[in-house]
Amino acid sequence: MDPHARYQSPLTSRYASPEMAANFSDNKRFSTWRKLWLNLAIAEKELGLDIPDGAIKEMKEHLYDIDYTLAIAEEKKRRHDVMAHVHTFGVACPKAAGIIHLGATSCYVTDNGDLIILRDGLDILLPKLARVIQRLSAFAEQYKDLPTLGFTHYQPAQLTTVGKRATLWVQELLWDLRNLTRAREDIGFRGVKGTTGTQGSFLALFEGNHEKVEALDQRVTELSGFKEYYPVTGQTYSRKIDVDLLMPMASFGATVHKIATDIRLLANLKEIEEPFEKDQIGSSAMAYKRNPMRCERACSLARHLQILVQDALGTSSVQWLERTLDDSANRRICLPEAFLTMDILLTLLQNISEGLVVYPKVIERRINQELPFMATENIIMAMVKKGGDRQECHEHIRVLSHEAGAVVKQQGGENDLIQRIRKDSYFEPIWGELDALMDPSTFIGRAPQQVERFLKDYVQPALKPYEEVLRQESKAELSV
Repeated sequence: MDPHARYQSPLTSRYASPEMAANFSDNKRFSTWRKLWLNLAIAEKELGLDIPDGAIKEMKEHLYDIDYTLAIAEEKKRRHDVMAHVHTFGVACPKAAGIIHLGATSCYVTDNGDLIILRDGLDILLPKLARVIQRLSAFAEQYKDLPTLGFTHYQPAQLTTVGKRATLWVQELLWDLRNLTRAREDIGFRGVKGTTGTQGSFLALFEGNHEKVEALDQRVTELSGFKEYYPVTGQTYSRKIDVDLLMPMASFGATVHKIATDIRLLANLKEIEEPFEKDQIGSSAMAYKRNPMRCERACSLARHLQILVQDALGTSSVQWLERTLDDSANRRICLPEAFLTMDILLTLLQNISEGLVVYPKVIERRINQELPFMATENIIMAMVKKGGDRQECHEHIRVLSHEAGAVVKQQGGENDLIQRIRKDSYFEPIWGELDALMDPSTFIGRAPQQVERFLKDYVQPALKPYEEVLRQESKAELSV
């Protein structure tokens, strides 16, 4: 069928990276099942079951040549995806046909396979997150000294610096890196547990030898690349594991939404803009527009990522006793979508962070509109040092501030408070100091030093495990 004649998920058809799309592909899933059947057979043979060398050899040779036509026909007939692939693998490996899936239940391949795919998905995401942190940290370093108007309640507040504001973004991303690293390290293996988790079928295979059953569980876990298996399971691994994976992803979604929203607000002020390509069109009608489409896309997808954990929470809460099957269809959607969405967001963030445009003159102009009001306390102090009366000075500057405020709010003019002070003979003793008192760099506190220490003491250690991958050249290009 023409691919344009049927619905395709935009996550894969429009946005996702090839590596993450491949991680959740049929090829990855079903070749992983075959590797798990191979690992089971190898471990069972090592522990004394009569499995021919030829069977192992055949299985190794046919891990990837999946006959999908046969598998689809078998699933349609049997209404069981695992047994369809057991049969398909057996046709490719006739010497192994009788021992494939020996002693196992379907969840041996479906659940263990999912855990492998989820683990590999995090191995794709974590270096990308480290790269975004690196890019935004470089931005913070570059602009650590550039004063900018701070905002609380989105109202003018004391000054900060462009770089210091960026560290607020980076700090949350560091926490996301920590949380996702913990989730990655916590992933275990379901192992070989049987139909209800009792390992009864394997105990029968090994004629009541409990030590061999435990050894089988450990050996298959090692062959599958895991350090440990979950000590107890029902038929499935606990769906709480899915919650533990999607929760830090949802938290990352909140981080992205905050960063992208901040940039959208600053773009409206014309202080900072996301990359805007030479031939990019902001509006079909308004030719002058430069819409922040990357950040808008990031906010849109971040909201989707934040809600997917609700699927995992709901599924975990209704797994009756040893399991029910109402988890399956839901997990086929929410788990891949979470990983694909986070992958897309990381590409977006890297692209944005590599091309952020700062407009210092616009930032300076906005500072000059607000700084006179912020400097009033410094002006009062300077007058007191010259012998002035604090209360009298306060009243003088209060009157002038209200007059200047009226010019700004009622007449739409510029803030002329400093000009009024220069014309008021009461303030003549400090006229020569006004330029120094109005220097924005004296209003930013320890912002530059905070940036330096934060990057040295927190960012650099967090990125150390990713030094090698971060040395490799990487540029995030948006496909559409």
